[in-house]
Amino acid sequence: MHIPDGFLDVPIAAGCFVLAGAVLALAARRAESTLDDVRVPLLGVVSAGIFAAQMLNWPIPGGTSAHFVGGAFAAIVLGPHLGALSVASVVIIQSLVFGDGGLTAIGANVLNMAVVEVYAGYAIYRALRGVDESVAVFAAGWLGITLGALAAAVELGLSSTFAYQLGTTVTIMGVGHLLLGLVEGAITLVVYRYIVQARPDVLATTTEPEAAA
Repeated sequence: MHIPDGFLDVPIAAGCFVLAGAVLALAARRAESTLDDVRVPLLGVVSAGIFAAQMLNWPIPGGTSAHFVGGAFAAIVLGPHLGALSVASVVIIQSLVFGDGGLTAIGANVLNMAVVEVYAGYAIYRALRGVDESVAVFAAGWLGITLGALAAAVELGLSSTFAYQLGTTVTIMGVGHLLLGLVEGAITLVVYRYIVQARPDVLATTTEPEAAA
């Protein structure tokens, strides 16, 4: 899902950068009051885990890639605001240090993975958790990454510098991640269940005021 340099028009790349920056600035303000002796090290652990998992990529036709993103997982464990900051830090470090995703596309990549997937995944989780907790976690991971991929598809399809039109990008990215997203949903659920058994007290969903903010 990491978009390389040269795939996005300047206006689209700049617009994504501004939008992602604005959301992250708000997330930082909302998350500041939740940081404590438990949340700070947990933020580091979650970010490190997501960083390692995201380094495993497999190609998707059209020049982008698919991989575990962990946006919904970060949102469920840390809360959506800290989750967005966690994934954003991973995406930025990967681009600057490892060249995974273009410098000019940092805004778009952060928007897709750290904003769309995190907040959409968390909204799905919140909407379904009253029905079944496991279904809610799985659906958050599965549909969260699919929606993030569709956001990337729209950005690519609307860019005149990209080789494929909107219909093609949406189809390839949407269908590809709808299928591969099943793996993300399953991993999200497995790790979430482990945390529930081992340390349920660290979950943001046990502190409803911040998680719902």
